[in-house]
Amino acid sequence: MLEPGDGHALSQPGILASPSPVARSLTFRFVPDVDPRPVLARLRDGFRVEDGVVGLGPGLVRASGREIPGLRPFPALAGAGVAVPSTQQALWAYLRGGDRTATFDATARLQALLGETLVLEDALDTFVYRGGRDLSGYEDGTENPKGDRAVAASVVSGGTPGLTGSSFVAVQRWTHDLVAFGRFSAERRDMTIGRRFDSNEEIEDAPASAHVKRTAQESYDPETFMVRRSMPWASARDQGLEFVAFVESLDRFERQLVRMMGLEDGVTDALFTFSRPVTGGYYWCPPIAGARLDFSSLGV
Repeated sequence: MLEPGDGHALSQPGILASPSPVARSLTFRFVPDVDPRPVLARLRDGFRVEDGVVGLGPGLVRASGREIPGLRPFPALAGAGVAVPSTQQALWAYLRGGDRTATFDATARLQALLGETLVLEDALDTFVYRGGRDLSGYEDGTENPKGDRAVAASVVSGGTPGLTGSSFVAVQRWTHDLVAFGRFSAERRDMTIGRRFDSNEEIEDAPASAHVKRTAQESYDPETFMVRRSMPWASARDQGLEFVAFVESLDRFERQLVRMMGLEDGVTDALFTFSRPVTGGYYWCPPIAGARLDFSSLGV
């Protein structure tokens, strides 16, 4: 396995940057029986890394004739009354901006580079809500690592050209039933999350099913710290969270997911009482060389 550590100077800047006011999460499917290397070359030469982050799915990597150690399809899992779907696509992009004009224009630039080889499958506009809260009203990302710990959690190192500075990302779209959540008593809401709404203080005697208890990153061996860049989304009828977690190994995220579903000990994360995932994908975010994406590990 590749060793975590330094290499952040080679990582796509959007991975460790603070969240932008708005963003757009896009997935693209790959047209079969087409050589992906020409479109990867256009993406390498034309994508502006200041626009956001690009990740490649395992199918697109495999179509290039290469493999990336540690990259695999997102698993579809089922537990007691809960399910996590896999909607793995070929390419994912998280476009950052100060307003929706910026993300709209960045989308147009990206689609022009991808042409007819990678076809837009899904797009979702996301935003910062009340300074960094989930739509449930609770603060999100409280335990995000900072500084060197964030780099170690999210960026691959080890000195291998074309891999050092890269990252893996897990992307899930969660849909919240805020009407149901609003019917919970204030105490039940706090115990569901595992933090006090007013103070964001962790509740020591929260039940084992509390979301904070299920996902306590330091409680795993090895620890599962990750850099989350999740953002809320909302349409006229539905709403939720676009969960985005950058990791140096997908094992970090997957261990948490397995525990949340109760597959370890039969205790299901209380988050599932009002929210459910509707998408799931794993992607490899290549490093950069100068101001360009570095696809040298794929022979491009």
